[in-house]
Amino acid sequence: MKAFLRDLRILWRGDASGDRVVPPSGYTVRLTIFSAAAMGFLAVMALALALSAGRLADDWGGALARSATLRIDGPLDTMQERTEAALRVLEQTPGVASAQALTEEEQRALLEPWFGPDLQLESLPIPQLIEIEKTPEGFDAEGLRLRLEGEVPGAMLDDHESWRKPFLAAARALRWLGWGAMVLIGATMAAIVTLAASVSLAANAQVISVLRLIGARDDYIARAFIRRFTFRTLTGAAVGTGLGLIASALLPDAPMSFLTGIGFANLDWLVPFAIPPLAALVAFAATRRAAFRTLRGLS
Repeated sequence: MKAFLRDLRILWRGDASGDRVVPPSGYTVRLTIFSAAAMGFLAVMALALALSAGRLADDWGGALARSATLRIDGPLDTMQERTEAALRVLEQTPGVASAQALTEEEQRALLEPWFGPDLQLESLPIPQLIEIEKTPEGFDAEGLRLRLEGEVPGAMLDDHESWRKPFLAAARALRWLGWGAMVLIGATMAAIVTLAASVSLAANAQVISVLRLIGARDDYIARAFIRRFTFRTLTGAAVGTGLGLIASALLPDAPMSFLTGIGFANLDWLVPFAIPPLAALVAFAATRRAAFRTLRGLS
């Protein structure tokens, strides 16, 4: 660990003569920068998914927990009377902050995305819906169901728990999927950088032999490769992160779209800026391990 931290301090200090040990061009340069950019872009997308899944779970789960819906089925000629009776019951129920029957226009707006704007409600047996807002303490759902069953025929209470629990479970799974994708992206980046560093070291075996003949130690040679590949990764990851942030900002946020709410919000926009330095740290560790292992093999 001490050697690791020492090499990390030397990395940022720089060494102009050591930098010339590593060839400045070649396909390993393009491979490292391109893979780091691609992984940086994917990391931003995975991070947006993880953060927005948690945010949406809190927002939607809270909204579902604070509300309920009462549906009244039955003959249209007695619908108004039963609706008024249901509203009276709700007004007398502890834990109900407010209750409002939806108008025909509001119910039409709810059904339009599914049936189109030409839906004729008067020709269909559409139930009456009543929106219920709960107090922070909530109400006794089972007791309210029993009272409605006795006083309002055809009334069915939905406290949204059957929707809320699966939604929260799905949101948690989506959040873990995002963080899992971040881990896989980091592991993939480490593997690619290790491969590129190993190939570069093997391709420069003759240069390394000459350096050893004139007295260069393996730690000096290794640090030169570590520094070059670390900063290549940092550059590529910064480019990929920038492109990922632009793509996130351009995501559509249209109503009824599955992309609604996916992305960053408020201070979440600052989190992706940690991706380039983290990618550089991953590259530093991977290149350091590959460099010393390859140099031992070239002895």
